[in-house]
Amino acid sequence: METEHDKPIVGWVGTGVMGRWMCHHILPLASQMYVYNRTKTKTGPLVAEGAIAVDSPAQVVDKASIVFTIVGHPSDVEQVYFGSNGLLKNARKGTIFVDMTTTKPSLAKRIHEEAIAIGCESIDAPVSGGDIGAREARLSIMAGGNESAYRQIVPFFEHMGKSFALQGGPGSGQHTKMCNQIVIAGTMIGVCESLVYARKAGLDGEKLVSTISQGAAGCWTLDNLAPRVLQDNFNPGFMIDHFVKDMGIALEESRNMGIALPGLALVEQLYISLQGTGKGTLGTQALVIALDNLNGLGNYINIENR
Repeated sequence: METEHDKPIVGWVGTGVMGRWMCHHILPLASQMYVYNRTKTKTGPLVAEGAIAVDSPAQVVDKASIVFTIVGHPSDVEQVYFGSNGLLKNARKGTIFVDMTTTKPSLAKRIHEEAIAIGCESIDAPVSGGDIGAREARLSIMAGGNESAYRQIVPFFEHMGKSFALQGGPGSGQHTKMCNQIVIAGTMIGVCESLVYARKAGLDGEKLVSTISQGAAGCWTLDNLAPRVLQDNFNPGFMIDHFVKDMGIALEESRNMGIALPGLALVEQLYISLQGTGKGTLGTQALVIALDNLNGLGNYINIENR
């Protein structure tokens, strides 16, 4: 039987909308959990469960042998890993880093190279499933890195997600997440255009969603986000600002590979139009607002998070 002495000391950096729940799920696997968030009050729920809040990533890695990170943007990842108070400059040999932020594949490779150089390991493991998936431990986890390190992290993934797989070497998890985001962008515009069409045609939105979700149109977005649109609920499970960041990475990578993704480019522009009107902190389902405005149906011009 495993005792507390057998469990590793674990660190977690980034306790926002998703990170808070992901960390919550793996608390039982740690003998002690050290947590850091730039806005310290966001560590409160985890501290109430027994985690210890610290003041920098350096203090996390001073204690922990396994460190998970999930922050906002590639610049945040760079600061957390490469800053003077960051993880890599203060790591002990043998530490395993698991970055679950959606970021650039090239940055994931850079973190891995530096980690290996100092006797550590890293896994890039972005996730899909949004706030609901994080809260209910139903995330899809896409990993890249060395298989030996991945195997050591699998027990933690089992507590956070319903599916996880090693996609290949360093950066492969991030490339897989880009594929995921490309699908989501296309699905989101399809769902939102469908709801605009239904409203204009005088259909009952709830009955529509219930019906078409049982056929070939069925998908996660229709099940989870279409009901929010029908309720004029644009609170974020996943923010527009973060999705625009992801689409930008995917388009940059596609240019580097010499391929054109016109559908993704169109959806990115529609989301950027929402950012331009101050709606970047709304959830991705707010794409319907851009479509309504485009069609002169601007029912949501002054809407805010609620």
